[in-house]
Amino acid sequence: MVNTDSPTSPTERPTGFSAVRDGRVLRVTLTKPKRKNALDYDSMVALGETFLAAAQDKSVRVVVLTGEGGDFCTGADLAASAEEGARGITADMVMDAANRLVRAIVDLPVPVIVRLRGATAGVGVGIALAADLVYAEADSYLLLAFINIGLMPDGGAAALVAAAAGRPLAARMALLGERLPAPAAHAEGLFTDVLAGTEELDAAVEAAAEKISHGPRRALELTKKALNRATLTALDTALADEKAGQAELLQSPDFFEGAGAMLGKRKAVFAE
Repeated sequence: MVNTDSPTSPTERPTGFSAVRDGRVLRVTLTKPKRKNALDYDSMVALGETFLAAAQDKSVRVVVLTGEGGDFCTGADLAASAEEGARGITADMVMDAANRLVRAIVDLPVPVIVRLRGATAGVGVGIALAADLVYAEADSYLLLAFINIGLMPDGGAAALVAAAAGRPLAARMALLGERLPAPAAHAEGLFTDVLAGTEELDAAVEAAAEKISHGPRRALELTKKALNRATLTALDTALADEKAGQAELLQSPDFFEGAGAMLGKRKAVFAE
């Protein structure tokens, strides 16, 4: 399924996002603010299909990806796991959907601009950093908290963080599981710019989208391709390693302890 909303009538799909054409700009908005724009399996599949469809549309010059409300995306929607399991959706299927979405953003022939507010966590980090330009509000942050519940980063984060900011910061985020505030993320090279407030953020995103929308499409495509080939050579390896590792960890006693501790609001005690 692909969103085909008209430019004047954005529609929230059951999958939790809208895709609206605005001239040469495709505006994709995650629309589950009460869930902090967490993504379930259906959302990730449909988003991936939306980006793949955009790749075939020669009239699209730039995509703006954002989240409704105060957060960008807090990762996979764990609340949907039981229902997904009842439908026969496996962890491998969820990982494949996430990987396909990240790959579709990276491979899109035209630039993707991400607008960040509030929390960007879990697979949301990979989705955000797969984009070409990332603008963030000053009080927003990135969080790879997988280690706190016995898991590992996914969504290509192992490659995407390291490609932008180097191995030391990638290790810090992945192994310590602590928030990285927007100013620090910008200083480390993960963000294009950090803006003081929402008005400034919106102005910066719109200025970039407007400029790119009138740019030479083929030159944009070849520039993006060259940059990605030079910097993201390890992305496919990272996606495969993350899928294999996460499949193992999701069955581990440490994950069950970590998830139980999180739900019970207590400190996890992992195996010796």
